[in-house]
Amino acid sequence: MANPTVAEQLIRMLRDAGVERVYGVVGDSLNPVVDAIRRTDGIEWVHVHNEEAGAFAAAAEAQVTGRLAVCAGSCGPGNTHLLQGLYDAQRSGAPVLAIASHIQTAEIGTGFFQETHPERTFQDCSEWCEVVTPAQMPRALRVAIQTALGRRGVSVLVLPGDVAGAESGNPTVPSVVAPGPSRVVPPPDQVRALADALNAARTVTLFCGAGTRDAHAEVMQLAEAVLAPVAHALGGKEWIQHDNPYDVGMSGLLGYGAAHKATHEADLLLMLGTDFPYANFLPQRRTAQVDADPVRLGRRTPLEVAVVGDVGETIRAVLPLLERKTDRRFLDGMLREHAESLEKVVGAYTRQVETMRPIHPEWVAAQLDDLAADDAVFTVDTGMCNVWAARYLTPNGRRRVIGSFRHGSMANALPHAIGAQLADRSRQVVSMSGDGGLAMLMGELLTVRLHRLPVKIVLFNNASLGMVKLEMMVDGIVEFGTDHEATDFSAIARGVGIDAIRVEDPALVRESLADGLSRPGPVLMEFVTDANALSIPPAITAEQIKGFALSASKTILGGGVGKMVDLARANLRNIPRP
Repeated sequence: MANPTVAEQLIRMLRDAGVERVYGVVGDSLNPVVDAIRRTDGIEWVHVHNEEAGAFAAAAEAQVTGRLAVCAGSCGPGNTHLLQGLYDAQRSGAPVLAIASHIQTAEIGTGFFQETHPERTFQDCSEWCEVVTPAQMPRALRVAIQTALGRRGVSVLVLPGDVAGAESGNPTVPSVVAPGPSRVVPPPDQVRALADALNAARTVTLFCGAGTRDAHAEVMQLAEAVLAPVAHALGGKEWIQHDNPYDVGMSGLLGYGAAHKATHEADLLLMLGTDFPYANFLPQRRTAQVDADPVRLGRRTPLEVAVVGDVGETIRAVLPLLERKTDRRFLDGMLREHAESLEKVVGAYTRQVETMRPIHPEWVAAQLDDLAADDAVFTVDTGMCNVWAARYLTPNGRRRVIGSFRHGSMANALPHAIGAQLADRSRQVVSMSGDGGLAMLMGELLTVRLHRLPVKIVLFNNASLGMVKLEMMVDGIVEFGTDHEATDFSAIARGVGIDAIRVEDPALVRESLADGLSRPGPVLMEFVTDANALSIPPAITAEQIKGFALSASKTILGGGVGKMVDLARANLRNIPRP
């Protein structure tokens, strides 16, 4: 052959682009690709037990490292299993390349065994999705890689099995790969309009999302200049809550504190780098928005000012144009409101928790937050684990919190943890798993064991789908199908060779966590928690209250908020005394 095979060229180019591993399950049409990995130094095949988990793992690796991550699926069911994880990656802004193997080209369109149409299947969860021929290589791969990195999303390379084993139509030529999009500098007229709006407003609240990453210092400077409370969406928590004397909590279904009130009572709400989806939690008036992606501007609420720009760049541009505010009454009032709201509910996790059975899940989350490493990566299952993570994990600028926060898939925490741990085996990775989520992809315990990953799995086992139960109660529906038979997951973990601890006594929560986190290798720490420990958002409607009243009587905890009550208390010290 004058040129390498398509599979060989593919794998060597991925390696040269910085890819260290490919997640997947081996199988028929994918065999040439897997064999190329076997014969290529510097890149490894990571066997998972469901391609869905491989896609989740790739998404987490990409989010932790910022680099391209790769997963693969064989033809038919093998690549359709990738869908859930790829939707998650696409919506999370994770640069992921999926190799979707396909049946032999001669059989396409004949209803052949395992035939699907991956070039159609993955259109909705990708930035780029094409069937590749030998003549298109290696250029098609360069396009796929650059699209995933440049648009921070998913590229899907559809590769028929015979094409993978065929000679590439062109030699491999070295080509530089740009790592990602550049910062977007806002137009001067939009900056001026934002400055005018901020100067005209008597009171301002900042509402921050994931787009404030790398802009913490600038947001604090802006808050100081306009004396604004700073609220955040879940996506902004890890970037903006730490070292923040203006913090008033989080808005949304998982929210707490004074965030909802601050966003609704300000003369101007300034949304910074957030595509917060819940329009009913926004005031729908007197709002300005800054985002690097113009598509996101105004799609959740009408805007008075829209700025296309990176958050940090925009704030640096607008600060010299601002008239510094001196009236602290709104800010101080929101800080007091925030502290008082947390003080009212702090008893939910401090009052007699060491004697309460079943264990309060808040107590477990609070102790985990206290004991976990300062640079730990937490992966969080969708459902009530999202609530406990949002309210109890304390960000510090070094920790990471990864979840299916936009796609909302269950079963994401453990496979996310696999990808995060493979990215750095020396870093503490904690999977905050619910029993419902773990049960869905329980085979990934075998993946953890197979690769000897030191993942620490903290399992909240309430034998219930708690978030679904809450949704039913809000709608006034009698809960049905949410509770299921209790399972001893620790026994299952031991059965596959993973150390396990099962805790039913709340007095043993802290020492069990300390023990499990300190052990080498993978450990599953199972806590039998109260299925009735649910959570309500900080602002609910009369209809929702009516729904609770109509549903079966359950214990609804307003939600303790861990160390954030200490932060709220500390921020009160920033209020000048007369």
